[in-house]
Amino acid sequence: MATVLLFRDDAYALTATATVVGLSQHGIILDQTIFYAMGGGQPGDVGTLTLSDGRTVAIVNAVWNDEAKTEIAHVAPPEGLLPAIGDTVELALDWPRRYARMKVHTALHLLSVALPYPVTGGSIGDGEGRLDFDIQDAGLDKEEIAAKVNGMINQGAEVSERWITDAELDANPALVKTMSVKPPRGSGRVRLVEIEDLDLQPCGGTHVKNTQEIGRVVVTQIEKKGKQNRRVRIALA
Repeated sequence: MATVLLFRDDAYALTATATVVGLSQHGIILDQTIFYAMGGGQPGDVGTLTLSDGRTVAIVNAVWNDEAKTEIAHVAPPEGLLPAIGDTVELALDWPRRYARMKVHTALHLLSVALPYPVTGGSIGDGEGRLDFDIQDAGLDKEEIAAKVNGMINQGAEVSERWITDAELDANPALVKTMSVKPPRGSGRVRLVEIEDLDLQPCGGTHVKNTQEIGRVVVTQIEKKGKQNRRVRIALA
């Protein structure tokens, strides 16, 4: 049974009610969830599940339960409390952590605009993140890059999502900026994240609704990672 991904429709949903439909070696399977599953450089969400009797299950991660990425497993601490199949539970996100990741993820999309080079890797942390670029000639300036990103943030651009078919993506390969992380595919359609008048690329992650929510960012470090690879780290100021 495929998990209904509530976070895809509303990344700002803090709570939800769900039914336990399975228990696997990876974790607790629910019929629907607001917990983002680890992937695409973004960590899995953490939070709690509250049972009908008021007892609480800590969720320390969310991961895909199957290779096809149809079910999300909610990871509880080893030897901790587990619900039973059929139980109704209340989900609650660690919202400050998720919201910081949403800001960083959107800021990294803008970083890929400020540095229009192939992206070879990336990761999102709690209030910070990085992208790796295929750049033959270095000469990158932290303040200059930060000024470009912050200039785009200050535009107050709306962030939205839409879907295209796999065939449409195949016909527009330039939409894919990442060389190592491939867009989530397999369902016949691909989700695009658009930052108004600034960026459009496939992405399955969670984002803010407007760039001004990000606030100011700083470029904390630029590292040389191989002959043509430069790692640019940013953080929320």
